[in-house]
Amino acid sequence: MKSKEQIFIIKNQKDTETFGIKLGRLAVPGTVIALAGDLGTGKTTLTKAIAKGLGISDIITSPTFNIVKEYDSGRLPLYHFDVYRIGDIDEMHELGYEEYFYGTGICVIEWADIIEELIPEDAVRINIEYGTEEGERIYKCIF
Repeated sequence: MKSKEQIFIIKNQKDTETFGIKLGRLAVPGTVIALAGDLGTGKTTLTKAIAKGLGISDIITSPTFNIVKEYDSGRLPLYHFDVYRIGDIDEMHELGYEEYFYGTGICVIEWADIIEELIPEDAVRINIEYGTEEGERIYKCIF
């Protein structure tokens, strides 16, 4: 059963890194982390921190034009999705998204709200919003 929404105030990049590393360390095979938020709120920055928590040594970049990038250098594989440019949900079927979502790795999906109907019910959901202070973010999370 899902818990209620939890809100985290992220003051700066160090807080983002601490939060993401913890998520990466706690992730188990089959974890799906669905990220939503406006352009520039830090979805890729959080993904980099999650990768660090998984022990991934590769440089993490946004897979905007690839839709998914795979990283295998950590304790579990990371499948990093950016579905911003998905025009039709069928593109996800063509990618074989189910093998990623229900496999033995970790999926982090940027712009997950675009493909909401495909996101597993037990996914970790994080909506990132701008805070009131410079560099501040508000993470609204359902674990």
